[in-house]
Amino acid sequence: MATRLNAIQDMGQDAYLPHTLDVNLSAARSGDPQAYYELGLMFSTGEGVELDLVEAHKWFNLAVIKGIESAKIYRAELASEMSTEDISAAQKSAREWLAESLLTH
Repeated sequence: MATRLNAIQDMGQDAYLPHTLDVNLSAARSGDPQAYYELGLMFSTGEGVELDLVEAHKWFNLAVIKGIESAKIYRAELASEMSTEDISAAQKSAREWLAESLLTH
């Protein structure tokens, strides 16, 4: 988990703190890949939200689909900490998010 915390620190306090859950969710609904990535960081570290590896994996999946290469590293790191069932739940959630976003855009 240290590498995910380092990613948040590398973003810098000014860059990260304004990005609340609501701001990132709003940007994610608009298809912003960086918001997907930041949501993955938030949920994987518990920064500003309750720690939730399934939710984090979902957001990193979406970030990878949108071309955020560093999300691959964190997704793999999370997968090593998760059960097969949790990974499946995260993948299902990501598919549902994509399907819903296609319907609304």
